[in-house]
Amino acid sequence: MFPQFNASYILAFQFSSWFPSFSSMSIRSTIIRPLDQSFKSYLESDGVFVPEGSEDAVAESTLSDEDESESSDKSEPEGQHFSFPELDAAIRDAIDKYQAVFPKLNFSSPKDAAWVLPMSSPLRCTSPADVYLLLKSSDFVTYDLNTGRFFEGCGTDDRPSYDLELVLRKWYPMDRSREVRCFVRNDILLGIAQRDMNFYDYMTDPGTQTKIKSAVCRLWEEKIRLNWTLTQPDYVFDLLLTRDLSRGHILDFNPYAPRTDPLLFSYEELHGLLIRATREPDGSTCTIDLPELRVVDSPMHPAAARSTPAHQHNMVPIEALSLSEGKSIIEFSEIWRDEVKRAMQDEDKDYAIHESSD
Repeated sequence: MFPQFNASYILAFQFSSWFPSFSSMSIRSTIIRPLDQSFKSYLESDGVFVPEGSEDAVAESTLSDEDESESSDKSEPEGQHFSFPELDAAIRDAIDKYQAVFPKLNFSSPKDAAWVLPMSSPLRCTSPADVYLLLKSSDFVTYDLNTGRFFEGCGTDDRPSYDLELVLRKWYPMDRSREVRCFVRNDILLGIAQRDMNFYDYMTDPGTQTKIKSAVCRLWEEKIRLNWTLTQPDYVFDLLLTRDLSRGHILDFNPYAPRTDPLLFSYEELHGLLIRATREPDGSTCTIDLPELRVVDSPMHPAAARSTPAHQHNMVPIEALSLSEGKSIIEFSEIWRDEVKRAMQDEDKDYAIHESSD
């Protein structure tokens, strides 16, 4: 079901490898590389905190001098100190250029940590501290820190040098309903899948689907296929289509490998399309209608049921996860109501004590 690949094939999909060839069709981006070992150590360190000097302004506080000193001593785990003034400056330069940025590493973006920044503008970074906070809070980006994981299947002797990079992309408020993932195997565009697993009524319209397929096929034939010079012709690419569904912007490339989510397809199904597209029983070429487009066609679609809210395990208080373990929804709701009531009573007591002391 998958092409034979080596480490060079995998590295072809890190951002700095493909972006120079497709920058005119993608979102404006700044690549900072290589990042030194101290930054990797920061990302791998325990706790969620930002390096010294990365915040653009010191927040006002009513703490006493003694409290402030004690608080600052605990801003980073004991025995650890991180400061990246040169990287801070490079991030600020990119923010000045783009107004706001969305960060990622070589392969992965911290989409699972969107909850740590205001939901009105998710993943929008306007300071180095925002960038660090997103990366430090993300489980996704840890993939880029472990070469054993992304070189899996390449053989232990096939591990070239690897430099960690920080990518800062111009932030836009994107309409996720217009994002699609496209699958290319043996230089054949096999399938197109809606990338966001929520139901959008307009996506079920046959005319809309025809527009999507036409736009993707045209962009692939005229722009991507002609400029694809990296290793072998097996890859997955993500697009953000324009509002009129006539054009698209390249968001990312991924290897045609198990690590890349096939979304509404399975790799078995994609392999079946490949076989039908390349040979018939008599050895002739088959002319089936490719690419096949798949969308979430109903609010009851299994993918839609699984997708709301995205990354929810990262977005709820840890106390809620602890209380809910092994409980039914009714039992949990009763326990959670009691906990909220108790917390409010404790808060009222604290307020009364504070008022009487004043």
